[in-house]
Amino acid sequence: QLQASGGGLVQAGDSLRLSCAASGRTFSTYVMGWFRQAPGKEREFVAGIIRNGVITYYADSVKGRFTISRDNAKNTVYLQMNSLRPEDTAVYYCAADSRRLGYSSEVVDYDYWGQGTQVTVSS
Repeated sequence: QLQASGGGLVQAGDSLRLSCAASGRTFSTYVMGWFRQAPGKEREFVAGIIRNGVITYYADSVKGRFTISRDNAKNTVYLQMNSLRPEDTAVYYCAADSRRLGYSSEVVDYDYWGQGTQVTVSS
């Protein structure tokens, strides 16, 4: 089970840090990802991180502004979001992939999903 938190209403240029806490003992075996979904749009990949946290991946739209990280001892994955823009407004979801070693940007490749946390960026 995944529980996302940390969303909120901020102004353009501000920062937020999202957290996603996982229950169970197998968190370190999952590739983790963050996705987002804006109203009227499809869910899209934001960032991914492999099991040991050494390699990370980002959508071009957030590269250089967002940072994904994980703490396997705390069963938690984070998304640090800096220089937020109005177009970053969306519900953000964390997701876990139990089958792959490398990351995937495809929604269908992730087995488990958190409930989502709303991020709203005002201009």
